[in-house]
Amino acid sequence: MNQLMLQDGIHYLKINGIMHWCKVAGTAHNTVPLIIVHGGPGGNHYVFERTLGLKLEGNMTVVYYEQRGCGRSEAPQDDGEYSINTLVEDLEELRKQLHVEKINLLGYSFGGQICLEYTLKYPKNVEQMVLQAPSLDDFNDMYTVQIEGFLQVTKGEMKEQILIISKSEIPLKERYNQVWSIVDTKAVDRLLFKNEEFAKLNRSLWEESQLSNTGKMSKVIFGTKASLPLIERIKGLEIDTCVIVGAHDYNTGVGMSYRITRQLKNGKLVIFENSGHFPDIEEMDKVCETIIEFLE
Repeated sequence: MNQLMLQDGIHYLKINGIMHWCKVAGTAHNTVPLIIVHGGPGGNHYVFERTLGLKLEGNMTVVYYEQRGCGRSEAPQDDGEYSINTLVEDLEELRKQLHVEKINLLGYSFGGQICLEYTLKYPKNVEQMVLQAPSLDDFNDMYTVQIEGFLQVTKGEMKEQILIISKSEIPLKERYNQVWSIVDTKAVDRLLFKNEEFAKLNRSLWEESQLSNTGKMSKVIFGTKASLPLIERIKGLEIDTCVIVGAHDYNTGVGMSYRITRQLKNGKLVIFENSGHFPDIEEMDKVCETIIEFLE
């Protein structure tokens, strides 16, 4: 199994009863494997493996896997089987099937949240961790950041509509849903990216992938509240962690990355001045250098 697993190539692994798409690259470097944990909830690795992933593979062993019901992986029969705990256990089972004792983690967006939860449960298995624009389980914070973000990046009539919604008396989650129901692709691109060219690249790769987000995982994740917020549970976490965020991130926001870093015992924050939510795309070379230096 070991021989098979840390071999470059695409593998389909049965993890906790679900067939997971997994890709291993850069094994010749013989480093602690860097497991990449995608965002969403419900996203995939198609864009990442064609952008920053390629650069990282040139320097270290990289393992991509797509979470249950995401991308090229199989979906659970039961729509409820998407809890954070289940996703953490899937990641642990992947580590076991790779036959490696220690892993490095790179989680982007919601993937950062999974990495933090995993590291809380299995601290001995993680050597170092990189979190790009990580999210937390405080969804109200994220809703507010995104509504304010749309106000920053829109103009004219759309901005006025968003302003009216944002000032209304309805619950925050409904305001958030209403805003998302009226914004167009241009506004979403501006929310996520500082540079329109990178937004176009991202969108063309999304289309090329023909992969979609079913929304089933989001439904479970956003519908569950932890008894103790993640930001409180990570206080004093000792694992060396590099938190990366774009200065123009209106999706999870710079504030969230700052608060996470402050809670960690050995956390450092790197802000990329010319990026939105995806510094891995907008400032790929700089981000790659930062990660390589940190993991060395």
